[in-house]
Amino acid sequence: MMSGVTSSLDTLPKIGAPATRALNNAGYPALRDLVGVPRDELAKLHGMGPKALDIIQSALKQHSLSLG
Repeated sequence: MMSGVTSSLDTLPKIGAPATRALNNAGYPALRDLVGVPRDELAKLHGMGPKALDIIQSALKQHSLSLG
């Protein structure tokens, strides 16, 4: 793993404004809030695409966590 690339659990990874807004509006302001949330549930959010979901999944994986 490259140093300095680890995402903080207290913020959302860089996934673009629409996806970030979608997560904030849905009550997920931080990466830690997404642990165990089903990927297909997040995919239904307006502005959330497959790329953003992949970024979130890999950010969680850095902490040995994952989506539901």
